[in-house]
Amino acid sequence: MKTIFPKKECHVPKWFVIDANGKTLGRLSTIASKLLRGKENTFFTPGVDQGNYLVILNADKVIVSGKKEEQKLYYRNSQRPGSLKIETFKQLQNRIPSRILEQAIWGMLPKGVLGREYYKRLFIYSDNKINYVKNEKGENNISQNWIKIEI
Repeated sequence: MKTIFPKKECHVPKWFVIDANGKTLGRLSTIASKLLRGKENTFFTPGVDQGNYLVILNADKVIVSGKKEEQKLYYRNSQRPGSLKIETFKQLQNRIPSRILEQAIWGMLPKGVLGREYYKRLFIYSDNKINYVKNEKGENNISQNWIKIEI
């Protein structure tokens, strides 16, 4: 019997929605990276793009345990002399709350062309609204083919 090798053309990506309200940063990030890569598929193959789309809502309400709010540091650098900026979790959560989840999920994705393709399918919002989903009446709604994930 031959081994069945999945093709990218045969895969139809799904849309998943996760509400991050009160969820722990690391646990949410691992679930998100698994969904982006498509590891829930029975025919998962690491070198083939079988990923899904993922929308995360309420990114500003992500929590961390212990003293990480004050002790966890985020670095950014423009490669100019003296340009290293250091922020704590709490400062970054007040300034750009979606950046925290973006960096955590990016660190769990494979580095390279495939990882960048997965990362393009990630949409993170600080509020409870999905801005680009509209029905005929102009109201926001999540269509029926979106899968809501409860963690």
